[in-house]
Amino acid sequence: MWKYVKDLFKEEAESNKLKPFIQEPLERSEGEEEDYELWKKTLSKRRLLDWLNTQYASFILSGESEIDRTIDFLNIPSSKGFVIHYDRQLHNHKDFLHLFDYLKERVLTMNYKKYMSDVRTYNQTRNNQNYVESIQRHYLKPRFVVKADNTFDQLYGNIKIELLIRNDVIKNLQFSATHYNDRNFAAADTFNDLMRELLKIVD
Repeated sequence: MWKYVKDLFKEEAESNKLKPFIQEPLERSEGEEEDYELWKKTLSKRRLLDWLNTQYASFILSGESEIDRTIDFLNIPSSKGFVIHYDRQLHNHKDFLHLFDYLKERVLTMNYKKYMSDVRTYNQTRNNQNYVESIQRHYLKPRFVVKADNTFDQLYGNIKIELLIRNDVIKNLQFSATHYNDRNFAAADTFNDLMRELLKIVD
């Protein structure tokens, strides 16, 4: 028993993002699921989706200079997405948790399947301070369909949604779509179309 405890502390001390000391399936309690279903019917959800839609439109039309300081957009050839930075004065903790699961739910309506939902916990040192960080992650893949030219329809590519929590405080929520550059796959659908479907108001 003592050896087990020592080994656990050693694993925790040596852990990092790539080698977490705890990695387990992400599961929601019955109470959390009930809260989530109620949240989907609130104005908080609608306001958050409207805000995200406005920020993306501003980014497309005017670039980074016109978007809110709490959001950044990823825009490179193979990957596109966004990061929402948590601000206690502006955001609600539960809204972030529920948005994280809601984005997954929306993607699953687009002919995607859940590949993995897990939580990784590890130690992190920043500016000589030690933290315990955890990343909740949904990883989703398209249900490949063979097109007439014998290529696979990759839809929007692989989608990853991550919620970073440091010392029990949310830091950010990341959403990214990464497509395949391979002749076996048809060109990915546009990120604009993905955002339109993602942020569609569904009662």
